[in-house]
Amino acid sequence: MAGKKKASEIGSRGRGRGGEKADASKRAQAHPRDASGRIRVSGRWLLGAVGLALGVAVLCAWCAMCLLFWQGSWQLLYHPSAAVMRTPTTAGLAFDAVGIAATDAGTPRLSGWWIAAAPDAKFVRLTVLFLHGQDGNLGDTVGALARLHGAGVNVLAFDYRGYGQSQFVRPSEANWRQDVEWAIEYLTGTRHIASGAIVLDGTGLGANLALEEAAAHPELAGVIVETPLVDPMRAVFSDARARMVPARLLVRDRWKLDAAAGALRVPSLWILSPEGRTEDVEAYRGVPAQKMAAWTNPGSQPFADALARWLDELPAQH
Repeated sequence: MAGKKKASEIGSRGRGRGGEKADASKRAQAHPRDASGRIRVSGRWLLGAVGLALGVAVLCAWCAMCLLFWQGSWQLLYHPSAAVMRTPTTAGLAFDAVGIAATDAGTPRLSGWWIAAAPDAKFVRLTVLFLHGQDGNLGDTVGALARLHGAGVNVLAFDYRGYGQSQFVRPSEANWRQDVEWAIEYLTGTRHIASGAIVLDGTGLGANLALEEAAAHPELAGVIVETPLVDPMRAVFSDARARMVPARLLVRDRWKLDAAAGALRVPSLWILSPEGRTEDVEAYRGVPAQKMAAWTNPGSQPFADALARWLDELPAQH
């Protein structure tokens, strides 16, 4: 028995030494060493690691580029300014500064002007909600507001959020539409003006906005579309940086003029460039409701004549 036990111990020690040698062999294969005993690194592994690191760096840089484009692409289309340098007083018009859509803290989100028509004005029954374009702020619209007041209507004009003295929010198609909704609610809820006595009037990108909102509110009296932008998103999607990122996934604005025109159900007056023709504006041709076009510049006498004629044909309630 003692001999068997001793033989077993010797065998165990032999197997232990053999196992240690096998483990050492495996470690040597996993971490090959050169003659000096230093661990050697496979060139293929090193190249793979460098390639992976470069790939991750490129991906991170691309994601950062996408984030920057998403945050700043709005500036390719919208160009707001904060300082309001002129007011209707500059044009000799009396007006009331108004705040629209107050927050829970009582701070108005939108800053605007109410310019009342004279009591005996021809179209005193009508109120025009003026929507300015993508550049500047209310101070740049005083001339246009004076012309509307001269036509004999009440006028409400305001700055979108991010413009002038309105709350600072990044401009977008969705935000602009929300701003107009608040302005309409102000007219109907605060000033108790019937929806059928409200006319939307927009210029530039504001014309596209007026068209979209008029299509969504068939109860309004009508819409004036001054020099709309046929493809405003070209300013964003044709930018060189837009070709490096999935721009159409990052930017939600579309401003589809044709779609809004095709859904219109209220009378519309289109002020188009004197150099253009009706067939040059596909959106106008697609309007199914009553429409009128004038190929003239805003502010000209033909513009005033067309506006007066069109307003005269509008019913008090639509």
